[in-house]
Amino acid sequence: MANFSLKMNVGQLLRKKRDGEEMTKDEIESFIQNTVSGNNTESQIGAMLMAMYIRGITDTEATNLTQSILLSGERLQWRPEWESKLVEKHSTGGVGDKISLILTPILAACGLKVPMISGRSLEHTGGTLDKLESIPGFRVEIDYKTMEEALEQAGCFIAAANAQLCPADRILYGVRDITCTVDCVGLIVSSIISKKVASGAKFLVMDVKVGKAAFCKTVEKARALAKQLISVSAQLGVRSRVVLSRMDEPLGITVGNALEVAEAVKSLAGNMSPDVARLVSVLGANLLEMTGYAGNGKDLIRQVIKDGSAMERFRRMLVQQGVENSVANRLVQGQPVLPTALYTTQLRAQSSGWVEEVNAWIVGQVCLELGAGRRKTGDTIDLTVGVEIWKHQGDRVVEGEPWVTVHHSTPSLPTLLVIYLQQALEVEPVPLDRPDIIIEILH
Repeated sequence: MANFSLKMNVGQLLRKKRDGEEMTKDEIESFIQNTVSGNNTESQIGAMLMAMYIRGITDTEATNLTQSILLSGERLQWRPEWESKLVEKHSTGGVGDKISLILTPILAACGLKVPMISGRSLEHTGGTLDKLESIPGFRVEIDYKTMEEALEQAGCFIAAANAQLCPADRILYGVRDITCTVDCVGLIVSSIISKKVASGAKFLVMDVKVGKAAFCKTVEKARALAKQLISVSAQLGVRSRVVLSRMDEPLGITVGNALEVAEAVKSLAGNMSPDVARLVSVLGANLLEMTGYAGNGKDLIRQVIKDGSAMERFRRMLVQQGVENSVANRLVQGQPVLPTALYTTQLRAQSSGWVEEVNAWIVGQVCLELGAGRRKTGDTIDLTVGVEIWKHQGDRVVEGEPWVTVHHSTPSLPTLLVIYLQQALEVEPVPLDRPDIIIEILH
């Protein structure tokens, strides 16, 4: 960034954005550089974020903001021979979303390199990093040498962004959280794309969730986000596609940190729920196609699961990131390694019929109450708690039949929590078709 940008007055920039004018590239660079250097106060940062939220962020501003955040830190550089194989995946987050845990080693087994920079999350459960930390010994904080060795030996890693990668994003996100500007489309785009470009990825597939338990409640809002994600990533030299997927029901069978890791291992062994299998197949096949794979990507994905090479890549990744060989071997063999909750309780269906829906929002809020997620940054989470859901949309259910198992850390569940969770199961007297989890794919 140009040093002269430090001389720009933040008050003038705030007034300009407050009044709905488009900020120039130099003005955005000035704001970001002053933020990272500590010249902007938290209240000034918050005021700018709120102005951006209210007035909106144009495509040009989003591109310049992303570029400025990217340039606030370092950018990972990988071997030239890996250039055409470097891929990444991102999800806007959902209830039971363990796709990164499954898809990353699958892509590595398909011959791609996956330098995944992931995060933690607020709300119902932890993020991908929290889930991985339920594996004894797994380290999410790794240095560049370890990352490179993991890409060489396993073909993938899943790690936290270090302090040198997009430091501006870390500052902005902390203020977004306390100023209720987390769901600003332009800020979401700049946060996602800056970290993905910094990871060194050349191809990116993004899973934008749509529905009751998603940031985007409508397809229209999801499309607007998708179009800006694709536009900005292209401006920064990354080819991308966006898959819109449903998030009205929890994804897969489990919701909870260790529980989702256990389901991911079963999925890599070939025991995958239909919705997870569909999403993994579509996301993975799109990335393979973008990198020039000439065959049927979905067939290749099925092959690397069936022959065990995807599971082997997962095992290698664990070892590269600190898990002892014996622990990694036991985990991929399905032996008990993960922490478990002290208590479990089954809830039973209160009527017979066909499942219309298992409300993902309610399930997510219950898991948050159990301790699986965070209400604010820095909260401690319980890696063992969560739910296993045995009935899904379109399934036949009989009154008195168990439909969910709750894993909890206290001897009994609060009555109000049980009542609330029972409301998640919606039953109809006539059979229902389960809609495709994939809504649309945007290029």
